[in-house]
Amino acid sequence: MRRLAITFVTGIVGLGLVGCGSDSTGAGSDGTAGGTASGSAAASLTGDITVLAAASLTDSFTKLGQQFEAANPGVSVTFSFAGSSALATQITSGAPADVFASASAKNMETVVAAGAASDPQMFAANVMEIAVPPANPGKVTGVDSLASADVKTALCQPQVPCGATAAKVFANATVTVKPVTLEPDVKSVLSKVQLGEVDAGMVYVTDVLAAGDKVKGVEIPADVNASTSYPIATLTKSANAAAADAFVDFVLSPDGAAVLAAAGFQQP
Repeated sequence: MRRLAITFVTGIVGLGLVGCGSDSTGAGSDGTAGGTASGSAAASLTGDITVLAAASLTDSFTKLGQQFEAANPGVSVTFSFAGSSALATQITSGAPADVFASASAKNMETVVAAGAASDPQMFAANVMEIAVPPANPGKVTGVDSLASADVKTALCQPQVPCGATAAKVFANATVTVKPVTLEPDVKSVLSKVQLGEVDAGMVYVTDVLAAGDKVKGVEIPADVNASTSYPIATLTKSANAAAADAFVDFVLSPDGAAVLAAAGFQQP
């Protein structure tokens, strides 16, 4: 059985690392398989593709990759997950890749403006939630709690979508939060919470759901919360545009939407 290749990137890395491929995976553990290509069309798709995706997509895109490969056995998918701003910089600097899935329209616009992608399509949306350790040592009850100097809070760096979206939440709630750490992506924030290094972290609802009992979620009221939208596009310099287009189509398909919904993402 093939094994899906996944790379986790923090910050901007050397261009050669982004395009590294390896072998990939077969069907998901539930035996499902999707994809827009089937029969002779699926058989005609071959080769490797590299997908650069926002860190918050790690779990759902890993599953989508498994299903896509099961439906298109001639294609191997390599994922590189990181903050969308770092991935956009890698792409505009010439990193070899085939698909970009961003956690914000702004970072995708940067890539499109550079001529590295065109015709991006929204496929999901996400909202913020506060993650705290299971025992909630900081006694966090809401966004106002994060304004206390006694509560150690982790945030994403401001240029990263989870940092920018958290800033909107704080503006809506009219609170000032001074973080003890600024992380390169949302999974790094979540890790700080899971390790008990902070009392709270601003993440997405999908991250709290994926963490299970390793963290506790503190919901943010809808009138204060903020959301971000996720666009996806095939990259202009893709070396395997046919397979890249097929992967994008799968993410946008009903099968793709079902995986994303199960992970807690909203419709765009």
